[in-house]
Amino acid sequence: MQPVQPDYSIYRGLVSDLLAGNEQLPSLPSITFEIRNALEQSDLSMVELSKLLAKDPALSAILLKYASSPLIGLQTPPQTLLEVVRLLGMNQVERITMVHSIKSLFSVHSFKHKRLFVEAWRRMALKASLSIFIAKRVGKVVPDQVLMAALLSEVGTLAVLSAFKKTDETPELPVYVALCREYAKSLGVITLKNWQVDSQYLNVIHNIGNWSGENKGPINLIDILNLGLYHSIKLSHAKNDLPPITELTAYQKLEPPDNSIVAGGLTLVMTNVQEIRMVAKSLF
Repeated sequence: MQPVQPDYSIYRGLVSDLLAGNEQLPSLPSITFEIRNALEQSDLSMVELSKLLAKDPALSAILLKYASSPLIGLQTPPQTLLEVVRLLGMNQVERITMVHSIKSLFSVHSFKHKRLFVEAWRRMALKASLSIFIAKRVGKVVPDQVLMAALLSEVGTLAVLSAFKKTDETPELPVYVALCREYAKSLGVITLKNWQVDSQYLNVIHNIGNWSGENKGPINLIDILNLGLYHSIKLSHAKNDLPPITELTAYQKLEPPDNSIVAGGLTLVMTNVQEIRMVAKSLF
């Protein structure tokens, strides 16, 4: 017999405790702050940074995997952390460090909890890979910055999971999605402020998913992320309530041939879905 699930108001209460500060939001690992502080030093050498990175074996493995991924496309991938740092550069290493930290700091409390986390991360990875692909094709925005922003924009959806520390408190997927719609942006802003990240990422959280908002000027980071989010929903859910892509502010900034459309999405995306999913898998 299936256990009776608590009603939605109980779940809302658990998440509200996070917002009110009655429960602790996830904080970055100390090694992440150590790396970020080191990168702020103008005289930091690549050798010193590689030694610091080596203190975290899991992060080291992620960096080596990323440098060998389709995102980089080298025939002979780097074999050491020093080679990785030389290849990627210090700014990109910092971004990947943050990505790794985001994935590792959310504790999994049960199989059901893990299933929600895996689903959330898979969706984040797809959105990030789509955004990176679009950025590379369209130009104007640095792809590495897009990776960081795409994942940080979803920190709130993972923070929602922090409210459920007992098996009987963990909601089913539809309820979790509803809670994310209600609370993820607020939790994301609070979490990123605690992490002291650049204010541009807070701006991303406020504007992600705002298809027709006032976003003037040439195509920018928010536009790229909204195009990535739009296509991630389109590719993941056959039934959705997405507006026609032509109504998106981000789409209206694209120029030929990048604004070509097929099957309701950008041609540059819809004809390269397999490659994009490979990139998403490398992030997963």
